[in-house]
Amino acid sequence: MNNIAGRPLNGVVVEDDDEDEANGDGLEAWERAYTEDRSWESLQEDESGLLRPIDTTAIHHAQYRRRLRALAATAATARIQKGLIRYMYIVVDLSKAASERDFRPSRMAVIAKQVEAFIREFFDQNPLSHVGLVTTKDGVAQSLTDLGGSPESHIKALMGKLECSGDASLQNALDLVHDNLNQIPSYGHREVLILYSALSTCDPGDLMETIQKCKKSKIRCSVIGLAAEMFICKHLCQETGGTYSVALDESHFKELILEHAPPPPAIAEYATANLIKMGFPQRAAEGSVAICTCHEEAKTGGGYTCPRCKVRVCELPTECRICGLTLISSPHLARSYHHLFPIVPFVEISPSSQNDPSHNFPNICFGCQESLLSHGKYLLNG
Repeated sequence: MNNIAGRPLNGVVVEDDDEDEANGDGLEAWERAYTEDRSWESLQEDESGLLRPIDTTAIHHAQYRRRLRALAATAATARIQKGLIRYMYIVVDLSKAASERDFRPSRMAVIAKQVEAFIREFFDQNPLSHVGLVTTKDGVAQSLTDLGGSPESHIKALMGKLECSGDASLQNALDLVHDNLNQIPSYGHREVLILYSALSTCDPGDLMETIQKCKKSKIRCSVIGLAAEMFICKHLCQETGGTYSVALDESHFKELILEHAPPPPAIAEYATANLIKMGFPQRAAEGSVAICTCHEEAKTGGGYTCPRCKVRVCELPTECRICGLTLISSPHLARSYHHLFPIVPFVEISPSSQNDPSHNFPNICFGCQESLLSHGKYLLNG
């Protein structure tokens, strides 16, 4: 006997595949994320009818700045001691786990993009500090760049070595960083930021001994994972006073890595006051010719002259390669002090409270001497 069309057999309802595809059930997880985002609805046209690019950089930057102001307000009330001169190594995991595509287009591409943004932000907030890059893959660790104050040289070196292979070695990376940071003067704050993609580590010895060696050398280790949480990474951060986080997506990873740009609170037993001798060099004349100690070649015009040994350097801040004097400029020093003495956040005052006799607000801005009465609201500092 023939079955009537549309009637289920044995009481089982057979669903139509075309209907499932129309509902979006046949899409991959990352495809559904873009479908639910509906980013095409944010497109706008300019005067000529062309599509304007969607740029959310300004929005994310504003949110990041608001978080910094909140942290600065907390630090201002607590009077937390922070380090002005930081020596940080960024350890990048380039093992085969970094080629996974759960981050679009891959973990390696996301790490490279965010490390570039972090290096620029780090030097913007810490002009007197230094950064170095270390990569780990094939069971070994390699020093990509030495500690330095030039963001462009670090970014260029990283972009030229983006190749994933083998396994990561956390112990080899820590040993290499420890040997380099152990030569740093006592006034410098030693830090390591590890961007770890793997779920295992291939080590030649006892990793626990290496962790205790870093703790004894006062090296603050922080880890940002791109996979699941690992006990050894959490233990490393707890022993050395760092922080451990796991990124959920690219935007979360960006927030986590940028949180390491401001100087962290100094550990009580490590915070010692020191007097550091620094030089403020003068800019050389445009037509002068001198040998640059940075690139070891003759250059015409520009550069700065060391006040002690009179040699030429290309950029500031840096350390003179002849006499070892730290060379900076006064704006660099002023920007570094903003972390120690942050500006009190402004408090918005409604127009209705301006006429309140119990509040005595100034009518002129203290900074620019402009009248505040022409605007609809006050922004009171403090």
